[in-house]
Amino acid sequence: MSSYKRIAVLLGGLSPERDVSLVSGAACAKALREEGFHVAEIDAGADVAERLRAAKPDAAFNALHGRWGEDGCVQGVLEMMKIPYTHSGVLASALAMHKERAKAVFGAAGLPLAKSILVDRHRASQSHVMPPPYVIKPVNQGSSVGVYIVRPGDNRPPGALGTAEWTLGDEIMVEDYVPGRELTVAVMGGEGGNGLGALAVTEIVPKTAFYDYDAKYAPGGSEHVIPANVKPAVAKQAMRLAERAHAALGCRGVSRTDFRFDDTKGQDRLIVLEVNTQPGMTATSLVPEQAQHRGMSFNALVRWIVEDASCDR
Repeated sequence: MSSYKRIAVLLGGLSPERDVSLVSGAACAKALREEGFHVAEIDAGADVAERLRAAKPDAAFNALHGRWGEDGCVQGVLEMMKIPYTHSGVLASALAMHKERAKAVFGAAGLPLAKSILVDRHRASQSHVMPPPYVIKPVNQGSSVGVYIVRPGDNRPPGALGTAEWTLGDEIMVEDYVPGRELTVAVMGGEGGNGLGALAVTEIVPKTAFYDYDAKYAPGGSEHVIPANVKPAVAKQAMRLAERAHAALGCRGVSRTDFRFDDTKGQDRLIVLEVNTQPGMTATSLVPEQAQHRGMSFNALVRWIVEDASCDR
């Protein structure tokens, strides 16, 4: 039995991924109640510290997605308040959320990456900063918010980059487009820990042009093939790379590593895209599916995550 009884589920928040976090948090809160925990759901706004102080939880389940909840900010609040919390700590969260900083860590660890550069969005809106095809990504957002693919034959980059409506930061990452398929691997716990390590390999087949926000979260937006239809050697390599990426950033609890698998022209090339330190926990989410594939129910997964909570992560 867990030593934690009163759990504050942090959900919602201030990022563009607020709506998804509300669904993730509600699902996790329901599972925790079914597992016998006393749960307080806290919409994590600017008053999150006051609300945590009033709730007096034994631990916090972080179900936030995106900036302020996934980038080390709320983790720092929880460390200051000495409230044990789930998922990764301040440094791992901050590194993973900043795509280019994470790639520097991955590169030092010898992980396979796509070439990328950081540029000002206004410059990138005026002319191609690398030959198409390439991908434009906000450097510190998640859930494919603000992602564009610029394809061969496109005369100009997306005009939205240079407008006042763009609210996703002036610095963006421009990355070589890698053809092929989308794979993802969840990692539960770390080396020597009490988790299962890499869980499985899922292929994501989006119904849209690429695995964008709608493909991630809209019902029927994508098909998840688990286990992915790849060679055993490729699956084994993807799982090991996910564990290495998780370890390189210093992740704790559950993370999910996304890959491009380039099987064009007779090659089997895996490219690490990013690590998600706060994977989605909705009805269409990948981590619960992989846990179920390994024989772990959604409730058991949520219980494991909260029992893994600690400070100094």
